[in-house]
Amino acid sequence: MPPAVPLLELTVNGAPFAAPVAREATLLHVLRNDCGLNGPKYGCGLGQCGACTVLVDGLVARACLVPAHGVAGRAITTLEGLGTRDAPHPVQQAFIDAQAAQCGYCLNGMVMATVALLRRVPAPTDDQVREALSHNLCRCGAHVEILDAVRRAARAMQAAASTGAA
Repeated sequence: MPPAVPLLELTVNGAPFAAPVAREATLLHVLRNDCGLNGPKYGCGLGQCGACTVLVDGLVARACLVPAHGVAGRAITTLEGLGTRDAPHPVQQAFIDAQAAQCGYCLNGMVMATVALLRRVPAPTDDQVREALSHNLCRCGAHVEILDAVRRAARAMQAAASTGAA
């Protein structure tokens, strides 16, 4: 008789998730295949490109490297958990407004890293932004627009915080 597949329980974008998941499954595979979330992308499979970036309890994590059972009981946030098409998160809106995408493959990682950065540092310097995003690869050359998007998001989030809208 084959060994039983263990139950994995976590919170994904604020909703409980529970399903039998193989012990060797990565968080990325669970998110894409079991949860139907396509924000995190499979890029390199080595945690070097950032396309699979998610937040685990608010911290940046490379979902392609994280064993799914290693985050059991924790809160996972994906791109889909930030905002909606009708009400995007301020970071998502800033990336739209700055037209900070060409192919868009890196966008998931750039947005998720920006969200984590702005939670830690509401008014980052350009050097802090570059450092926070340095682990996300963009081959299209949208770097100037991406930096503009982060600055826009920081300003929008600061304005919302000062008016109590955040």
